[in-house]
Amino acid sequence: MITEPKIERRKKQYFVAIRTAVPIPFGKYLQPAWNEVYQWMMHNEIQPSGLAIIRYLTTDMSKKLDIDIGFTVNKAVKGTDRIIADFLPAGRYATLLYNGPYKGKGIFKATVALLEWAKENKIKWDTSEKKGVEWWNGRAEFYFSDPATEKDPTKFKTELAFLIAD
Repeated sequence: MITEPKIERRKKQYFVAIRTAVPIPFGKYLQPAWNEVYQWMMHNEIQPSGLAIIRYLTTDMSKKLDIDIGFTVNKAVKGTDRIIADFLPAGRYATLLYNGPYKGKGIFKATVALLEWAKENKIKWDTSEKKGVEWWNGRAEFYFSDPATEKDPTKFKTELAFLIAD
């Protein structure tokens, strides 16, 4: 199930993550990265604010995607060479919720739905270009469900949030 998109104003959202370039499909890279970030957080006594996150920096599916894989945190922290500390900027975001399995095309279909809705509503994304590549300044998926505790994939919840250009 995919909800109707909406626009909402959001505050700056801090997170810690591993920044990496991954090929499509990239699912096999997620859990090891989340595990590493989580262990680093526990070692440094940093509490996640509860949500796993993937931040998309580039989205050209014909190449490797530049993404951040980590967890949201409630305040700015200091990262390392391996674990970055960063934030999604404050601003207006187009959002929607996807309920369903992480495997398969569900989240992809939710992304397409959000992109098509934005096109129909003449919404421009907050992106920039670096060396001929489009970079997103705020595009993320927030994972509300942990498959380790929620065993029914039909109950998994993911929020997509894309920063709108002002």
